Amino acid sequence: MKKTFKISIRELVEFVYKEGSIDVRYQARSSLTIGTKLHQKLQKEYKEGDEKEVFLKGERAVEDIVYQLEGRCDGIHYENGEVIVEEIKSTARTIAQIEEGARVHWAQGECYAYLLAKEKQLKGIGVQLTYIEVESEKTKSFTRTYTMEELQHIVDETLVAYTPFASLILTNQENRIKSIPDLAFPYPTYRKGQKNLAGAVYKTVTESKSLYANAPTGTGKTISTLFPTIKAMERGHSKWFYVTAKTITRTVAEEALILLEREGLSHRTITITAKDKICFQEETICQKEYCEFANGYYDRINGALIDILTQQTIITRPIVETYARKHRVCPFEFSIDLSYLVDGVICDYNYIFDPKVSFKRMSDEGKKKTTLLIDEAHNLVGRGREMYSATLRKSDFLEIKRKYPGYVDLKQRVVEVNKQFLRLKKDKGDDVRNELDAELVDEVQSFVEIAEKYLGEAEGDWSEDFLQLYFDALHFVRISNLFSDEHRFVIDQTPKGIEVKLFCIDPSKLIKQITRSFQSSVFFSATLHPFSYYFQQLGGCEEDYRFLIPSPFEKEQWQVGIHPISTRFKDRERTLSSITRSITAAFNENKGNYLVFFSSYAYMREAFEEMNQDAMNAEFIIQEPNMKEADREKFLNEYQSDRDLPVIGFAVLGGIFSEGIDLKGNRLKGVIVVGVGLPQPSRDHEIIKDYFNERGLNGFDHAYVYPGLNKVFQSGGRLIRSEEDTGVLRLIDDRYLSPKYQSLLLEEWKDYRIIHEKRPLI
Repeated sequence: MKKTFKISIRELVEFVYKEGSIDVRYQARSSLTIGTKLHQKLQKEYKEGDEKEVFLKGERAVEDIVYQLEGRCDGIHYENGEVIVEEIKSTARTIAQIEEGARVHWAQGECYAYLLAKEKQLKGIGVQLTYIEVESEKTKSFTRTYTMEELQHIVDETLVAYTPFASLILTNQENRIKSIPDLAFPYPTYRKGQKNLAGAVYKTVTESKSLYANAPTGTGKTISTLFPTIKAMERGHSKWFYVTAKTITRTVAEEALILLEREGLSHRTITITAKDKICFQEETICQKEYCEFANGYYDRINGALIDILTQQTIITRPIVETYARKHRVCPFEFSIDLSYLVDGVICDYNYIFDPKVSFKRMSDEGKKKTTLLIDEAHNLVGRGREMYSATLRKSDFLEIKRKYPGYVDLKQRVVEVNKQFLRLKKDKGDDVRNELDAELVDEVQSFVEIAEKYLGEAEGDWSEDFLQLYFDALHFVRISNLFSDEHRFVIDQTPKGIEVKLFCIDPSKLIKQITRSFQSSVFFSATLHPFSYYFQQLGGCEEDYRFLIPSPFEKEQWQVGIHPISTRFKDRERTLSSITRSITAAFNENKGNYLVFFSSYAYMREAFEEMNQDAMNAEFIIQEPNMKEADREKFLNEYQSDRDLPVIGFAVLGGIFSEGIDLKGNRLKGVIVVGVGLPQPSRDHEIIKDYFNERGLNGFDHAYVYPGLNKVFQSGGRLIRSEEDTGVLRLIDDRYLSPKYQSLLLEEWKDYRIIHEKRPLI
């Protein structure tokens, strides 16, 4: 029996015919904005009777596979009884450099022509390949004519080249489908609340809905979301993305997949590692002259893909690196190419939500069969604000003007942008505005276009500063297209000069816009608390499912104490000694390894230096800013249950040690949180406060209290990780006894004792 394989024309021809090297200079990154505009400009010039954006589909059998081919051609011309299919390509290179067009572009037009000729039963048809230069908007066209037999031969030749790959994909797909019906939960029993969570996820995925789940630490969220999502693949849901903000949680997801594989799952997944971390070179310069793995990448990538997908199932960073070195391909681009071919992808939030780096080749139809699993979803609120904001500095443009004085048109574009900065600086209006400044955006757009022209030329040694400014400007233009009532246009005077920011206050609509295009989405965290705040900020709406379960741990596992000492900035000098005595007392009452969290590095350092370390019979370690992975591992490895001297680690709230780490059993005896985690007052936080106040909500809570407490909940959540764990949690701040904070405390922390400092007798 013949098998069917559905594929888009573009995907087919790029696999078979794309060649050459990865080179940032030849990639028009603004194609979504500029390229679409240029296509539309040409299409508006079509004469009456011509067609544009025509969807074509058809079938062609090769060997034992029936290929279902489809795609959207740019245009169809009807001239003197002839039919001509047009394929339009925007290019950052000058059209004078293009002599006959790329084979991959011709193949795309030829395949569209085949589908159209077959549909209309034409004996002959033309293909026109048109290039349009981004900067000048000049065009250059090439036209060829074909018989139906010639086109059929080209299509068959292309499909024959693709068939080994299609056969591999189909075999892996069949094995996956066979393995799912009998797949069992990989543990003998479910934890408290775990089965309910898994059931809620399965219901959500099979009904193509969204779920917001607050599942406290210990629920086993990773396996409780992955297992039902994979089981739902039995019903035609073809793919999932497990997205998170932390490297450690990606490792937990990989471990869960290993357990499912032991239960018989046949499944292929890829973990994507950031480019700057996985790059084999000292500097991340994606040009063939600098990198052997970028040079000729497209000539070798197909062999690498077939090799790894034949041999591997759970494709982690070390596996990607091994095969990338074997085939001499860029490990980052290799993992991105793999992500379109596997069943599951583990990656950072930005690959789904960030307009700078999100997966551009994923089709709308593909998304409609894909589930998003969004781990530690509380982090997506802050990350969303960052991803949907953009900043430009006047000084960065002037630096480029100074570095490249000989490039007249580039210099002119920088001068025009600079004029807009000067205008904004002289303007005595409000520095926080509801409206976008269209004049500035237009000039930045012009700078992007001229920068792309130069990056598209082979000549020119462009600095990292130039590339960074290009990407910043491009992002600024993209965010300007998303600017809405939830944004503010902010003008700021800094020590380095004037800067402007498109600041996203409330990312909820943009997050929802992304998730709505997918088949289903599951937001889950141990600390979606207060739930109403996170539900709104993550785009929740009335038809979405909500799921809240209590902690699976008993209250008796926690020894919670609140020590009412002021940690307010104005009181810190006066109360520092009381705080360090409280830390000492907690340690002496319950000896073991401790983590002590502070709201800032400065506050942490002051307490660290104040502590009488000699009197405590313990080893002290402290978190440093910008710790490398090896230093983080060294810090955590100090937490062993069989130490001669206990360790007391000082860390910052919201930092690398406040979430995603798993110190089970006696590796961690106590957690002490100093303060309530309030962010430092800033222009951005004040804008957030004013925005929510204007909408009749408590702006201070939205800007300061809720984000601060989330850091506290995350840090405290490091303590009890399993049913056997017990430990000490001490919250040092008098605000924890106020009605507001009492109402916001986690349920499992409400059985606390109030600690009073015992003053020594004089």
